[in-house]
Amino acid sequence: MSSSTASLPDDVESLRRLVVAQREELDRERVARAVVESALLGRDLLIEKLKVQIARLKRMHFGRSSEKLATEIAQLELALEELETAEAELPRRSPSIAPARKAPDRALPSHLPREEIVHLPGSGDCVCPACGGALRRLGQDADEVLDIEPVAFRVVRHVRPKFSCRACEAIVQAPAPEKAIARGKASFRMIAHVLVSKFDHHLPLYRQAEIMAAQGIDIDRSTLAGWTGQGAALLDPIVARIRETVLAATKLHTDDTPVPMLDPGSGKTKTARLWVHAIDDRPHGGPTMPAVWFAFTTDRRAEHPQTLLKDFRGHLQADAYAGYDELYRSGRAVEVACWGHARRKIFDLHQTQATPATTELLERIGGLFMVEKTVRGQPPDIRHAARQGQSRPQLEELKARMEAIRAKLSAKSALAVAITYALRRWPALTRYLDHGHLEIDNLIAERALRGVAIGRRNWLFAGSKAGGERAAAIYSIIETCKMNGVEPFAYIADVTRKIAEGWPNSRIGELMPWQWTAETKQIAA
Repeated sequence: MSSSTASLPDDVESLRRLVVAQREELDRERVARAVVESALLGRDLLIEKLKVQIARLKRMHFGRSSEKLATEIAQLELALEELETAEAELPRRSPSIAPARKAPDRALPSHLPREEIVHLPGSGDCVCPACGGALRRLGQDADEVLDIEPVAFRVVRHVRPKFSCRACEAIVQAPAPEKAIARGKASFRMIAHVLVSKFDHHLPLYRQAEIMAAQGIDIDRSTLAGWTGQGAALLDPIVARIRETVLAATKLHTDDTPVPMLDPGSGKTKTARLWVHAIDDRPHGGPTMPAVWFAFTTDRRAEHPQTLLKDFRGHLQADAYAGYDELYRSGRAVEVACWGHARRKIFDLHQTQATPATTELLERIGGLFMVEKTVRGQPPDIRHAARQGQSRPQLEELKARMEAIRAKLSAKSALAVAITYALRRWPALTRYLDHGHLEIDNLIAERALRGVAIGRRNWLFAGSKAGGERAAAIYSIIETCKMNGVEPFAYIADVTRKIAEGWPNSRIGELMPWQWTAETKQIAA
């Protein structure tokens, strides 16, 4: 008799009661499973709905200064985070119940260091726990989990032994290494950490001070502010070269966004501006490395674009801000309008009250973007041919339909205003047709501003123009690094050290993010 049947009762009545009890237990499990599966299905549907709502709000209103919309997006993201957290908890509470959807099995990045922990049987790897016989290895099962070492601060102690010559009594000692800050207590890596934490991870200096205090490190916000200024000063040659590179291009994407700045003396904030100027030839397979130059102004007067772009000559893709008009009239810049802006004006109306007219116009504009999707990354001649053969006929039909629809509307209606916006800029909106290296929209500049749009909710400038210019400089470094696939912390830590050690200005080109990437890959190889 097997061990599994030896524990069963001998009489029929006891066996019957055992069968009934097991059947009731199975019924309870089926009911519980049905309840959980229903709850998971409802949660999945709600998660997908929230994701769609968040994507829609970001697509419609990204970059706008609407605090109400920013709050709504933040609340939706928080609700989504809570739902996904609850979904992750449920399978652990009920391991016998399978989740409604299986999480994708993604391999962890291969570049991360590995720590291997071998789990041997309790009896060891030599003796069989069942019979005492010798074991032989058949293979292994392996599973990887992502682990983290919390941010750990350390002190690096530089020791320079002194030696004296027995023959001539000369004193010999290694020179003192360069420091990021004269008589300061921060390493180059520490300064890079503070800069990246503030401007890329959006942690204000007072929060960084609190994190350090939790580990027993008493460094106040003003000290961190000094480190930020010193780090930015070391990076000035890099920022200057980025500016030269960007303005030397013949195609430029520009945009601006409001940022809060303390108004000295009033105790209030006023609206300053960050202007972004981006170059990126990757959409048409060009050789120029991507770069972003940010500039700061205390307001949005029309004189600023003219001053910032006085050295630029070429195609300028921007919004319809009147401050660029003088550049176009002077012939220094050729206007390239953004179909993203034109589409957004109609899309906003469509979301408020969809009509056959808004639906038709959005579908026609969407067809233009579908053509661009098929030739993204292709050489200019291929893009030009596709636009002439496919986009130009669509644009001719679109213009005719816009004019026909507008003729039936009141001139003051919202849709008529949106259509007029596009028709007045038609030459600039269609200029990309004849130039394969131009883009249909200004997404390159808008994408570069995303970090600013996220970070401005977490910090204010230090109450001066210098503080805004410092922020613009660091953003130029960080965003250019990202566009070139360079990790900002590693780059800033390395480049500030080299500049402090006397790197010649004649070789500053070797330290640019796009060149630094090439050097890193060569060394790694």
